[in-house]
Amino acid sequence: MTWTLPHAHHTPALHLRALLRRCARTSSPRTATQLHAAALISGLLPPTSSDPHFLLNALFHLYSLSSLSLSHAIHLFHQIPNSHKDSVDYTALISATNPNHALRLFSEMRSLALPLDPVSVLCVLTKCSHLGCVKTGSQLHALVVKLGVSGCVRVCNALMDVYVKCGLVDGVRRVFEDMGLKSVVSWTVVLEGVVKGEGLENGRKVFDEMPERNEVAWTVMIVGYVENGMTREAFELLREMIFGCGFVLNGVSLCSILSACSRSGDVSLGRWVHGYAVKEIGWDVGVMVGTGLVDMYAKCGRIGAALVVFRNMPRRNVVAWNAMIGGLAMHGKGKDVVDMFDSMIGEGVSPDGLTFLALLSACSHSGMVDLGWKYFNELESIHGINPEMEHYACMVDLLGRAGRLEEAEAFIKSMPFAPNEVVLGSLFGSCYTHGKVKLGEQIMRELVQMDPYNTEYHVLLSNMYALSGKEEKANFFRKVLKKRGIKKVPGTSSMYVGGQLHQFIAGDKSHPQTAGIYMMLDDMIRRLRLGGYVPNTSSQVLFGCSTRDDCTEALEEVEQVLFTHSEKLALAFGLTSTPSGSPIHIFKNLRICQDCHSAMKIASYVYNREIVVRDRYRFHSFKQGSCSCSDYW
Repeated sequence: MTWTLPHAHHTPALHLRALLRRCARTSSPRTATQLHAAALISGLLPPTSSDPHFLLNALFHLYSLSSLSLSHAIHLFHQIPNSHKDSVDYTALISATNPNHALRLFSEMRSLALPLDPVSVLCVLTKCSHLGCVKTGSQLHALVVKLGVSGCVRVCNALMDVYVKCGLVDGVRRVFEDMGLKSVVSWTVVLEGVVKGEGLENGRKVFDEMPERNEVAWTVMIVGYVENGMTREAFELLREMIFGCGFVLNGVSLCSILSACSRSGDVSLGRWVHGYAVKEIGWDVGVMVGTGLVDMYAKCGRIGAALVVFRNMPRRNVVAWNAMIGGLAMHGKGKDVVDMFDSMIGEGVSPDGLTFLALLSACSHSGMVDLGWKYFNELESIHGINPEMEHYACMVDLLGRAGRLEEAEAFIKSMPFAPNEVVLGSLFGSCYTHGKVKLGEQIMRELVQMDPYNTEYHVLLSNMYALSGKEEKANFFRKVLKKRGIKKVPGTSSMYVGGQLHQFIAGDKSHPQTAGIYMMLDDMIRRLRLGGYVPNTSSQVLFGCSTRDDCTEALEEVEQVLFTHSEKLALAFGLTSTPSGSPIHIFKNLRICQDCHSAMKIASYVYNREIVVRDRYRFHSFKQGSCSCSDYW
């Protein structure tokens, strides 16, 4: 359809405004752009027209309310004179735009002394919750009280949500206690804040006190149990929710629980959710839940199951493709990632920035430097995506892992913006891997200015000194760190056995089965030594020793520390508590050390077991004496 309008001004303008309002209700993009073009051609919009700013307002609301084009909405908003803008205009754009822009608009709105109502305050609070800014949240709280809208339940709920996102439980409780009328949403927001800020015990008290519970409240509590490894309690609550109270898990609840399983590594509950979704929804569980299942299986170390779910999805958007490509990248399957990306392009799905992060990460972990360069260059030239800091960090990591540190350093200097902690941290890690102490010291000085209390950098530099034979410097450095109160983040390894989470730290003796675990550990170390395992003590600093020949006793102590690393304790427990020949899955909060990596390879051969370790950066699948990372990590 082609729209033409007469060149008169008043009556056609009124008709056009009516049509624009109808478009806003029906969200018809094609008709809207045709009307916009017709108005420009007919001279009904500035700069040709002499009066009808109300048409600009109508067009602006069409583009903002129907989410047709935010850029068009912003452009039209700036064309409207301030004298013709009102609170409704500002509120519409605040609701549509990003949080930072929304706050700037709200500030501008206040400077123009435009009246505020609960709707405008609610919109800005909703945007503010995404930022997690304590100062802004407190200022908005004061404004809510000053404007006298603290009696509006929805405003108070939004204000409490701001405090939840900021991690300020006291603020949440203060708003909640001052409220007169409280809805089920109010109780649910408080529950979320207490679970996150005060723990599950206090959260359960709030949950039990709730006069009414919705699906969100049940999900918040279940997710809390899953993330804390309390699978049995999560199952009990799920059964009560579904069979006792008659609730049906919707897509949002299913995805929330699956996301919690992804973070915790709890595949048993994830499988139950998968079965429930198929039973309630059918084999086609939808794009959102299907993507959640792909992500869950991949992050729980079951990449084969993730592929099965992905291939059986009738519909897949870019988010689903990203989940699958990202999962393969985490598992070090570089060739499969490239093949998957080609399939994605072949099916006509346009990649986004996250797709290329997964691609570059896969190239980095697989040593595919040339291919990584190819994808980085195509990012903007072919796909029209502006590379962001994260993409540059991937390239630095790619070059650094390959030992091309001079190229990586030159690449950082060519970046269009100053490097952040992630970029410099990637290069620093490569300095450690390749023994580049001088460059490491230089980068360390910059990193300390950015985050003086990041223990990982300090420990890496100390180990770097030790590896390069500068033991006195390493000793001195660690003593300085100790004096300054900087402590290393303890390594923690966890695994699920029988639906229950078992956690270990280095030298741990708190587990109920400690005696059996250490008996197995002693036998395991003996068998690993027979299989060729040699403890890697080179990165350990021996205090009070001038040479290693004079430190036999100290070396034995260092070896004992290595033997009781959290991964080895978890492995010993897994060998005693899982069926012979079954895979063992271990999840660690830090990067796996070289000694444990070597021990896991030999253990996979000695015990004829697949051992899967998810560390902070990637998965390592150990089979028959080798690792999926090919010792390139």
